[in-house]
Amino acid sequence: MELFSYFRSTAAYRVRIALNLKKIDYRLTSVNLLKNEQKSDEYHAINPMGLIPALRLDDGTVLTQSTAILEWLEETFTDNPLLPADPLQRARIRAITNSIACDIHPLNNLRVLRYLTGELGLSEDTKQTWYNHWIQLGFDALEKQMVPGGYAAGDSISMADVYLVPQVFNAFRFDMAMDAYPKIMAVYRRCNEHAAFIKAHPDNQEDKPVA
Repeated sequence: MELFSYFRSTAAYRVRIALNLKKIDYRLTSVNLLKNEQKSDEYHAINPMGLIPALRLDDGTVLTQSTAILEWLEETFTDNPLLPADPLQRARIRAITNSIACDIHPLNNLRVLRYLTGELGLSEDTKQTWYNHWIQLGFDALEKQMVPGGYAAGDSISMADVYLVPQVFNAFRFDMAMDAYPKIMAVYRRCNEHAAFIKAHPDNQEDKPVA
């Protein structure tokens, strides 16, 4: 498998974590978002939306959208499941993942933030206010959904953690104060002790620029 990724892409980060947790071999191809490589004809032939990530399977099939990729991985590679068998528990985990993927992340990804300061001409301070507003609304709700057990949905790693950890990393990138979210932070710290999360971390990616 070939994962088209960018080291700081929240969506690609999710997929890297899941691939690692499921012990699936893959190779990374970097698509530099800051250099607009996602807008190239070459990449649009792979993903017409021009978004990261994309996953090219060994037979040449290309999957796009991190949520679809993660569902496919879960349904295809049943070892080390990230969703429980119980339908109610699955629904609760999906409530967390959908809150992140649908309500938080789309309002704060790179192309939205660029549009705010570019086409709309908003200041960096206004952009930061926008970012903080939507992150706070989302994290206020997520904090209440964290349950005892050490991870986002209980005592084992699940798809909820796969989505949560990259979003917290993204919040730190934008200097978001996380003191109001002790449960989220406890999950974040514990997950980042796990080898699969360490390997997937943006700081450990080959395409991270050398300082």
